[in-house]
Amino acid sequence: MTTTSKTKTTYQLHIELSTTIDIIIGQLGTFTFPEGQYVYTGSAKRNIDARVQRHLRRDKKLHCHIDYLLNTAQANIVSVKRTALSECTANLAVKGEIVVNRFGATDCRSGCGSHLKRIGLQI
Repeated sequence: MTTTSKTKTTYQLHIELSTTIDIIIGQLGTFTFPEGQYVYTGSAKRNIDARVQRHLRRDKKLHCHIDYLLNTAQANIVSVKRTALSECTANLAVKGEIVVNRFGATDCRSGCGSHLKRIGLQI
């Protein structure tokens, strides 16, 4: 199957973090995540539904950076939005604070800095 520009292959998880927490994010290290609202931007070239469903599950092997954050009791996904924009284009459109450099973006070549942004206390 060929992916067209109209195919929605990018998703954004809107996450609420109920309290400030310190967690280890894989090999990136330990970071403090302030309480508030976050947007994580990801993509899947195929089977985006399975990718999103995996993020929604609590019981999973910790593989991606976002898995470590979502594995905490304080983090809850409040909504999921999909778009036909590229992952980096969608991410760069989100105005917010980068809490962890390279989070979800270790292979990013667009200068995003991070694919997780803290957007404030309310969505």
